[in-house]
Amino acid sequence: MDQDEGLTAVDNIVTQFNTYEDFLDSQITTVDLYYLEDESLARQLVELGYRGTGEIVKREDFEARKAAINIARQAERTQKKTLTSAGKELHDDFLKALAMREEDNRAGKLSEPSRASWMPLKLQLLVVRTSCQLCLLHTTSNRQESLHITHEDSRFTPKTVIFIRDRNPHGQEVSGYIDYAHRLKSEDFEVYFNGKRRLLPRTTDMSFYNWDSHIAVCNSSPNYQVIADNPEGLLFKYKRDRKILNVDPKAHPGDNSTRIPIQTDLYAHVVLFDHVSRRKT
Repeated sequence: MDQDEGLTAVDNIVTQFNTYEDFLDSQITTVDLYYLEDESLARQLVELGYRGTGEIVKREDFEARKAAINIARQAERTQKKTLTSAGKELHDDFLKALAMREEDNRAGKLSEPSRASWMPLKLQLLVVRTSCQLCLLHTTSNRQESLHITHEDSRFTPKTVIFIRDRNPHGQEVSGYIDYAHRLKSEDFEVYFNGKRRLLPRTTDMSFYNWDSHIAVCNSSPNYQVIADNPEGLLFKYKRDRKILNVDPKAHPGDNSTRIPIQTDLYAHVVLFDHVSRRKT
């Protein structure tokens, strides 16, 4: 029997029996138990190859193949999970851009989320001033920085930050920065891709500003640390590689980052920031 046939035989046994003891029991006859009068001894004889009616399989081989098959099955189930955007006919460029990035932003291990909290008044005022400056600059800037890195390269893990400015259901103008990967993990995007709801910044996102009530909030996310006390404007530090993402349109977005303004009929203003972190090999 060659190696491939041997693996096939072991795989057949492993998939047939839940445990190695179940396999051993299947090789023991009533006659064996009658003469040996000890189930444990009968199992030992089968394991050593002295008794049994079928293939001899060592315990370590059985358990190793069982573990490998379970891992393969889990990986297959994970791959079969359908993306929220899959199969949907999307007409708006913003939704199309989110759909293109959904798989990449779902991939990868996230660090533990930090607890959202309201900021001290002094810091709130700083963020209000920064948010106003950034939002006004966004509306006048249409620049796009380029990255010579393809997302198909498995060594890189893109994570997207979404800037949105628009009016909420109460008619109030709001703006903010959203950690796309975190929102994908924490809520169902089906309602956004099918058009039942619109994606808007929340007070739990990385930054939120209500232009009517002047409420300003900043929270670090599982992927990004918020740096709100920078005199030149709001910054985000990617926790995996500690690179800085600069959202000021007059500045370069930073190493391995790109700024992409999106033309959309659904919102007053949208900009995507893709930060690509190289995986350690």
